[in-house]
Amino acid sequence: MEKTMEKIVNLCKNRGFVYPGSEIYNGFANTWDFGPVGIELKNNIKRTWWKRFVQESPNSYGIDAAILMNPKVWEASGHVQGFSDPKMDCKSCKQRFRADNLVEEHSKGAVSAEGMTNEQLEAYINEHKVKCPHCGNFNWSSIRQFKLMFETSRGTIEGEKDTVYLRPETAQGEYVNFLNVQRTTRAKLPFAIAQIGKAFRNEVTPGNFLFRTVEFEQMEYQTFCKDETSLQTYETIKQRALQFVEDVGLKAENLRFHDHEKLAFYAKAACDIQYKFPIGWEELNGIHHRSTWDLSRHQEFSGKPMQYLDPVTNEKFIPTIVEYSIGADRLTLAILCEAYDEETLEGGDTRIVMHFLPAVAPYKVAILPLQKNLSEKAKEVYSMLSKYFMCDYDESGSIGKRYRREDEIGTPFCVTIDFDTLNDNTVTIRERDSMKQIRLSISELINYISKQIEF
Repeated sequence: MEKTMEKIVNLCKNRGFVYPGSEIYNGFANTWDFGPVGIELKNNIKRTWWKRFVQESPNSYGIDAAILMNPKVWEASGHVQGFSDPKMDCKSCKQRFRADNLVEEHSKGAVSAEGMTNEQLEAYINEHKVKCPHCGNFNWSSIRQFKLMFETSRGTIEGEKDTVYLRPETAQGEYVNFLNVQRTTRAKLPFAIAQIGKAFRNEVTPGNFLFRTVEFEQMEYQTFCKDETSLQTYETIKQRALQFVEDVGLKAENLRFHDHEKLAFYAKAACDIQYKFPIGWEELNGIHHRSTWDLSRHQEFSGKPMQYLDPVTNEKFIPTIVEYSIGADRLTLAILCEAYDEETLEGGDTRIVMHFLPAVAPYKVAILPLQKNLSEKAKEVYSMLSKYFMCDYDESGSIGKRYRREDEIGTPFCVTIDFDTLNDNTVTIRERDSMKQIRLSISELINYISKQIEF
């Protein structure tokens, strides 16, 4: 069975995971809307991440910073001056592409464009006669840098408006609140600030479904520590990040570390965790040793001290930051790809099944009356279970077709109400992956399902 992005996209649209953005207006490039099933999946992924990195992590604190920030924040971070992509236009079909992607795709990954200058990128493309992926012609413009930040304005009087930016990353919200969090929680180093939030980038290059979009959610975990222990912290975060994506359902053989070949001048180390998507090995998340760069810059541009006072030594210093950032949308896509399966059953029938980890599955249980005249009892069971779990209810079509529909959205358990239920208050519960069925008392359902979906 070959997994393709086309199969994943079709399933997502047909089963309510993800729809094209603004579809009735012929869409809007690189935008997607999460449907009723998809938003449950994505929310569950975010909940498991928050549970692991905030709830279960001592000295970890969550925030939700504003999307619109003082423009000086982005001057301090360097985004205003240098946040851009090298883009080339095909003069024949007028499509625009990232030059670094053209190089890597042409070389099938043999050449890393990371760290290449515009001149080096152009030289490779010209020497190898790299053709346009859209029309097949070799007719390129020179490389130009395109700003990735969305600009907007604040103010009501034309000509007196101030330029502000939609944030291109969420990390700066954690950095500018470093002292606020430390002061109000009385945290001692090392401690971490976590955030889940929207970010925006003016991506022009097509993004392979959810992989690269103009609007996306980041899950970020910034650890503030002493410099002498920072590399140890970096290694610990790397392993925790890898363990999380394995625990949430990605197979180890589809994951790998990729160390950055070129580091920022202030960094001591940086790596990505890559996942083997249907489009190949691509970045899933990043772990970066950022030294004291970020807090030092905000201290410089704001004029406010960003130092930590060591309660033992009374020493004041700017902490080192180890950043762990993972895209909620990109992780959702990876989990969709990992879970997708086409199984051949006895008798030659096939089924599409999404093997989600029960903890992240959109619906935990579906309640299915064997016949419509059992719906009253089935709705009683639904009312009971829905207080504890996200439930689906389906009484349309044969029980076999309903099982298949639940398999396609990854529901781990189906509870069937039949005529015996009316006599003995028991139901049949079917497990998604094995399709095995057992008989349980209705009073046992909550405890049974709760144990199966723990994370």
